[in-house]
Amino acid sequence: EVQLVESGGGLVQPGGSLRLSCAASGFTLRTYDMSWVRQAPGKGLEWVSTINGAGSLTYYADSVKGRFTISRDNAKNTLYLQLNSLQRDDTAMYYCAKTSDWHSPQGQGTQVTVSS
Repeated sequence: EVQLVESGGGLVQPGGSLRLSCAASGFTLRTYDMSWVRQAPGKGLEWVSTINGAGSLTYYADSVKGRFTISRDNAKNTLYLQLNSLQRDDTAMYYCAKTSDWHSPQGQGTQVTVSS
């Protein structure tokens, strides 16, 4: 059974940082491109970032480029998203997903709230 469990969210002040993790099980992580997506209150899913299976290629939405960093540790079956210089507009539920499935993330997500 494929499982993706996100963690690491929380309440942070503008300008702060968080590191999100996504623990994968039930499939061989290294064979899949993986992505992070988010959903802000009252809005649809927004693609945030993608990383290829080897971790050598990364892609970012313009809204997060230069502030967020995606990475992966295939040996640990874990995907990461480092969030720096957080802004109020980054407030959302964050999900990890196989890139092919990013429109329908399977995990429960982790909430990031940016507020003073």
